[in-house]
Amino acid sequence: MDRAPVSAPYDALLLLSFGGPEGPDDVIPFLENVTRGRGIPRERLAAVGAHYHLFGGVSPINEQNRTLLAAIRADFAEHGLDLPVYWGNRNWAPYVTDTFREMAADGRRRVLTLATSAYASYSGCRQYREDLAGALAALDAEGVQPPRVDKLRHYFNHPGFLDTVTDGVVAAIERLPAGVRDGAHLAFCTHSIPDASADTSGPPSGHGPGGAYVAQHLDAARAVAEAVDRATGATHPWRLVYQSRSGAPSTPWLEPDINDHIAALRENGAPAVVMVPIGFVSDHMEVRYDLDTEALDTAEKLGLPAVRSATVGADPRFVAAIRDLVLERAATERGETPRRAAIGGLGPSHDLCPMGCCPGRARRPAAAGADSPYA
Repeated sequence: MDRAPVSAPYDALLLLSFGGPEGPDDVIPFLENVTRGRGIPRERLAAVGAHYHLFGGVSPINEQNRTLLAAIRADFAEHGLDLPVYWGNRNWAPYVTDTFREMAADGRRRVLTLATSAYASYSGCRQYREDLAGALAALDAEGVQPPRVDKLRHYFNHPGFLDTVTDGVVAAIERLPAGVRDGAHLAFCTHSIPDASADTSGPPSGHGPGGAYVAQHLDAARAVAEAVDRATGATHPWRLVYQSRSGAPSTPWLEPDINDHIAALRENGAPAVVMVPIGFVSDHMEVRYDLDTEALDTAEKLGLPAVRSATVGADPRFVAAIRDLVLERAATERGETPRRAAIGGLGPSHDLCPMGCCPGRARRPAAAGADSPYA
């Protein structure tokens, strides 16, 4: 009989995500949480909030996290992994501080964290680590012993992530008119961030133009494009493009924007485009509005056939990848040498974020890293 998988020394997994409004009255308070300390004028928040109101004031991300949470729990149970799974958010209920209070009350002492962001950047990694540190400090101030917290490595190149993305692209190509499928271009889409933030993403040894953020996306996109070409028997030109810019026009952000890229493709005679939201785990607002609404509208106006491929969501292969990452990290913490699955040229990421990794504009404590005040 096979032995049940072992998660020791961990006694809980935390699904850590961004959060989103659950109704029209939540939209502005949610956006105020997201932008706190950045001096964003209220009229700008209202303009962004209009995107949410197109969907009834409800962000799809919370329901998607509930679905992912249920899928992880079911997968763990099916494979005999006795590890409770909790959920906490950065910007809306359930807030991560409240989730840590629940964990502490349940006696959880060693927590492993899965962030719903696959890549290295300040907003995609260190800011989550700062949120963890803030929540742990809040428990400490209340006289509650906080758990020790670690974070799973970046999973942008895990086979369970990229294989799922690849199949989504192949399925999307099949939705295009038959005459344009073989020549369809692939636009790998991710969230734009300031150039300065990209340049300092990842460990200091990799800082430079684009940093780890761009390098990881390019590596993942290249692996998917090559797999798609093998599956379809055609060569599909591809490019990494960006979306959802929100900064001041005077601040350089990563380019090109997806809408500009669509216009360039049309001008250069591309027969079709498949937008691949490789920078996103699920179909949240940046996907539903910026791609499904705005970018598809741009393509339609220009007469360029366009489709959008699926995000990984709660696909069983992605959920199995999460289990694999949990068991990998647990084995490492026990002093073992587990297999570390990865596709592409960069190999598996670090387990522990080193000093100087993805620095922010202000120096704030961050958990689950070499500089964590909570070892």
